[in-house]
Amino acid sequence: MSGNITDFFIALQKIAEERIVEAMKRGEFDNLPGKGKPVNLDDDANIPPELRVAYRILKNAGYISEEARELKEINNLKDMLEECEDEQEMFKKIQKLNLMVTKMNERRRVPVYLEVEQVYYRKVLEKVKIRKKLKG
Repeated sequence: MSGNITDFFIALQKIAEERIVEAMKRGEFDNLPGKGKPVNLDDDANIPPELRVAYRILKNAGYISEEARELKEINNLKDMLEECEDEQEMFKKIQKLNLMVTKMNERRRVPVYLEVEQVYYRKVLEKVKIRKKLKG
């Protein structure tokens, strides 16, 4: 059942991307307001007004949520895997990464198709082998 849902979302994503590319070719994004300007990542429009001051204080104090911290650590591990040459070290990093992903997914309790994917050893090993062939 989850395979059907995943296939559906993959197909939906592909259709959306194709329509975006077509719209870009027609120039529909050429005259949008804010074009060429940086995106304001400090925008707190999605935060309820009564919570904005508290969020700003936490942000200025360097606080990030537990999930944001975990996602950052997961992404750092993924980056380290890209550079890892030693197979045993890679295996250890993958084990740690999968444990972190499993724990985060259990806490989040989201549908399977929204869970963060685990990294599988053979998949990473093949990627590293391909990368080595391209470099060599």
